[in-house]
Amino acid sequence: MPLPPAPTKRAAMLPPEAYDAPARTSHKQARKQAAEAADAVLAERPQVADDFDPRAGGGDALHPQAYTENLEIWLDEPQPSSRKRAQTAAKPRKAKPSGPPKLFVLDTNVLMHDPMSLFRFEEHDVFLPMIVLEELDGHKKGMSEVARNARQASRMLDALAGGQGADIAHGLKLDSTGHREAGGCLFFQTMPLAVGLPAGLPQGKADNQILAVVQALQEKHAPREVVLVSKDINMRVKARALSLKTDDYQNDKTLDDLELLYCGALALPADFWAKHGKTIESWQSGSHTFYRITGPVVPSLLINQFVYFEAPGEPSLYARVIEIRGKTAVLKTLKDYGHLKNAVWGVTTRNREQNFAMNLLMDPEVDFVTLTGTAGTGKTLMALAAGLTQVLDDRRYTEIIMTRATVSVGEDIGFLPGTEEEKMGPWMGALDDNLEVLGKTDSGAGEWGRAATNELIRSRIKIKSMNFMRGRTFLNKYVIIDEAQNLTPKQMKTLVTRAGPGTKIICMGNLAQIDTPYLTEGSSGLTFAVDKFKGWPHSGHITLARGERSRLADFASEVL
Repeated sequence: MPLPPAPTKRAAMLPPEAYDAPARTSHKQARKQAAEAADAVLAERPQVADDFDPRAGGGDALHPQAYTENLEIWLDEPQPSSRKRAQTAAKPRKAKPSGPPKLFVLDTNVLMHDPMSLFRFEEHDVFLPMIVLEELDGHKKGMSEVARNARQASRMLDALAGGQGADIAHGLKLDSTGHREAGGCLFFQTMPLAVGLPAGLPQGKADNQILAVVQALQEKHAPREVVLVSKDINMRVKARALSLKTDDYQNDKTLDDLELLYCGALALPADFWAKHGKTIESWQSGSHTFYRITGPVVPSLLINQFVYFEAPGEPSLYARVIEIRGKTAVLKTLKDYGHLKNAVWGVTTRNREQNFAMNLLMDPEVDFVTLTGTAGTGKTLMALAAGLTQVLDDRRYTEIIMTRATVSVGEDIGFLPGTEEEKMGPWMGALDDNLEVLGKTDSGAGEWGRAATNELIRSRIKIKSMNFMRGRTFLNKYVIIDEAQNLTPKQMKTLVTRAGPGTKIICMGNLAQIDTPYLTEGSSGLTFAVDKFKGWPHSGHITLARGERSRLADFASEVL
């Protein structure tokens, strides 16, 4: 293409006023000017004591005059944080909750329930009244779980107070001990508070003193939100009666609603074959059939989850998910343990969920099985039958170890005589009942044969107490944890981590029958284990829905 023509005129000269125009600022100069403007705006901000944040400049957490003095000093000092905000304004940042951070006042039972609760409040601040420290000191002696938690909480407080540069008067940074998830500060009550409570609440009681502290903080820090956190229901009721904001400690709850708990089985939609029939791949391997499926149902599946399809006039499908890769999943048909030829120690399954559970119990690749269900659904019977078959017939495990949480329904009957196994005997009535059923399955052996079989079974079943599980390692054992709904998440972790190579653990329980104080369906160790292990290739869970004990037991479970 031709070049453009040469210019015919000389370039015009710059006018005189153009010399006085400022040059375009660079990015660094622009950021510097923005930072200076932010400092100027900050210096002109009115000094209001109610807007003071204790984390920003220190001062006594209980005196508003000290807040104002510290606020004036803080405003006069250079603020590097404002420059940092101006420099990083253009960078994408993680969205933070709107509004100022809250101030949470912890009751003593929260620290004794979870010593790590200090670090569970994200960017919010935590306040401990002096009476809480007194109560914590009074509960630290002994070997109970509460005493251990009290000692651990005291050690946490000592580590925070003894950190480098820690100043109790200005608040202790909760992330100074490595807990980066905690962005707030810890404040202690350093001065007495004079707040009048109603005459019906005597001042000498510890709970009422905590309520007085919360009421004083609410008045001093208005309009900042002050919340009392307590596990005591009556404490929360009294706080609401005094127009104080209160809440339960929510971090220990795995689920808010038991209906959201993973049940282990999924019913395929009625149009499953119509939507997926053309894209399904199938092949045979031994006695099992495998299906590779794609479609909208795959994202809702988990490894070792059971799927079933039942419709009148169409073939039924009962399978387990064994592989998920991207948008495809592989299903494996199940072994029918409801047929007499597949009976396990003379026991056959009677419904769909029991067959699912027996497939998990008999699979050597599944190391951890959780079974939940109402009374009479066959949890203990199936676990024992599968254990005896794999210990005595298949020689897959060396012995069965059975334990349970020793939480009584009524009043404790006192100390029990004898050895560890003899002391656990009264708690193992379910074991004796189920062994009596399993011992009668071989009707052709005669009286002497059944007696010998019972003696052999007893020799392969060991009854252990949970109190002595710390430090043990089980090798090639079949471990049954009965009544697991009464375990805390910490106790569940202690038991499951005892498993060595070749060990299988079965946890069973009824979440509707929790006898441990301070445990609910959402905070039980069994719920915790079900939720954390779902989707792991070597674990499985089934919720047994139909009772098979008797029509009386089924009706009682529904109406009582």
